[in-house]
Amino acid sequence: MKTSFILLLSFFFIYGLNAQDKPAYKLFTSTGKEVKWEKAVKDLQNSDMVFFGELHDNPISHWLEYELLTDLYKTRGNSMVLGAEMFESDNQAALDAYLKGDIDDKKFGEDARLWKNYKTDYKPLVDFAKEHNLKFVATNVPRRYASMVFKGDFASLDTLPAEEKAWIAPLPILFDINVPCYQDMLKMGVGHPEMKIDEKYPKAQAIKDATMAYFIMQNKIDNGLFYHVNGSYHSDNFQGIVWHLKQADPELRIKTITSVEQDDISKPDKENLGKASYIIVVPTSMTKTY
Repeated sequence: MKTSFILLLSFFFIYGLNAQDKPAYKLFTSTGKEVKWEKAVKDLQNSDMVFFGELHDNPISHWLEYELLTDLYKTRGNSMVLGAEMFESDNQAALDAYLKGDIDDKKFGEDARLWKNYKTDYKPLVDFAKEHNLKFVATNVPRRYASMVFKGDFASLDTLPAEEKAWIAPLPILFDINVPCYQDMLKMGVGHPEMKIDEKYPKAQAIKDATMAYFIMQNKIDNGLFYHVNGSYHSDNFQGIVWHLKQADPELRIKTITSVEQDDISKPDKENLGKASYIIVVPTSMTKTY
């Protein structure tokens, strides 16, 4: 009788702890099945490319993209190449110099256009690459060229000198307005004529996607793993960067991760299902990094 009482008391104690638990995130497969981190990593490590789609101001995204990097490195080691949307292609020389130890943090910050949350959110990735002698690719298009496309369409890029054209995907830029992510951008202007959204708006997004895909393809290594960090909208639904990569090589084994915020994280909302190979669901109440 005494033993039964102790077991019952233990049950309620453990249940009470679980009931008060406040998980910072939950991880699900594309179809909404909860999955353990270790199992997801085991699957991801067998890919040619892994895209971590983050929410730029979400601390869980930044923590997990670093944790995934360290876990993937345990099995893939120096067969890994890193890349990120947060670094623009014309800053590759400065990034290389920092990785080699030729310049310090201060000089790197002076020579490269770093995001305002670089020190807290992206520097850990760069320093991991530096410590382990991994290549880190500045994949994104210099933002001034995306602005040119937004104002003057792809044709505005034709006037660039050869040196500057080397910082973007080869012209002409491959573009399909029927890709759903670009269609969604067009729809943003419906009912909001003041936004003046036309086809140049998704084209300005496409120049980023195409350029990131181009530099990823240029820097991938045989039998290696390219690990790329970007805003989730650049890889959600296997579109954006992934669409451009698949045009270049349909046989690529690509896995994606997306980050979403929900009031209830017990399961992904219906609209979040299928967005990526793995879905990280974070409470909407999560604090922001900026």
